[in-house]
Amino acid sequence: MTEPVAPPSPPSDSPSPSTVDTPATYAASGVDIDAGERAVDLIRPLVASTLRPEVLGGLGDFGGLFAVDTDRYRHPVLVACTDGVGTKAVVAQSIGRLDTVGVDLVAMCVDDMVCQGAEPLFFLDYISTGAVDPSEMAELVSGVAEGCRQVGATLLGGEMAEHPGIMKPGEFDLVGFAVGVVEREEILGPTRVRAGDVLIGLPSPGLRSNGYTLARHVLLDRAGLTFDAPAWPGASTTVADELIRPSVIYTPAVRAAIAASEVHAVAHITGGGLEGNVPRALPDGARAVVDRGSWDVPAIFSEIRRLGQVTDAEMVRVFNLGLGMVVMVSPDSADDALAALGGAGLVPVVVGLIEAGERGVALVGKAFWPGDASEASPPE
Repeated sequence: MTEPVAPPSPPSDSPSPSTVDTPATYAASGVDIDAGERAVDLIRPLVASTLRPEVLGGLGDFGGLFAVDTDRYRHPVLVACTDGVGTKAVVAQSIGRLDTVGVDLVAMCVDDMVCQGAEPLFFLDYISTGAVDPSEMAELVSGVAEGCRQVGATLLGGEMAEHPGIMKPGEFDLVGFAVGVVEREEILGPTRVRAGDVLIGLPSPGLRSNGYTLARHVLLDRAGLTFDAPAWPGASTTVADELIRPSVIYTPAVRAAIAASEVHAVAHITGGGLEGNVPRALPDGARAVVDRGSWDVPAIFSEIRRLGQVTDAEMVRVFNLGLGMVVMVSPDSADDALAALGGAGLVPVVVGLIEAGERGVALVGKAFWPGDASEASPPE
């Protein structure tokens, strides 16, 4: 008599009978609707702190409503910008300091917008995460709300999206969208720029939100520094302090300069540095001559360069090297612009001028790091 053959064992990854018999839920698969609702409750007062009188409706509507004040503008032009904080989000996740990257997010968007002369009206944020932690989401949005308050914009709406299986719990990405308005005849840009215009630089004490992949690679991977290590020999700040330092939001100061002087164009110095961003504000036949010795380069850039053996050309191409904005003004009103910018809490400095020539940037004067072979030559 033949012995009965036992059925084959199920694969090790097959669900157990108890799992199969249990009703599937969204929460068990990785998305917790209740946590999302708790997060919204925590965010509600943060949103309320940014409201402008033009806002209609409230948090929870399917779309944010904003009534443009047509009495203020004869020919209003809307300006829209979007950006993120890049891998600065990884730093925030790693050190557990989430309350300032929202300020960076607002800065990246509205400081693009003010290059057209626009007033920010409202802001939208989008957070994707592996799992919604209500307190972490509220901490992230607290920074966004702070940035909005600094520029007088309403945090009109947003979205939190859980992406289990794509992102791990604790991981997040942060994206923002800003909308502003400018009078048509007051739009700034290349058509206004003339030879002789003065370049005013607005100092940036840190990296803002650009070049973080290279900065992290050099400081953490190549040099093996820890977040709690001194940022450079003898520094009073740590690597974490320097990498999480929130961006200065320049928009209120730039708008003060626009109101007080003849501003022609503005360049936001983000990815691509001076050489990649200043030409975006220049017309054909004009170049910006920038004196490299007119401002101080923050020490964190020198340390990245030293530890990574990064070339000067690469440093200039990736980082802002201490200038977050370059404002181009009529020479007759440069003093008024400097006064307005200083009155708004910044320490502006004249960094160069516009002259006739091939569109681009000429870096002149002493080298960023004196003693290098790459000493500057005078403009042609």
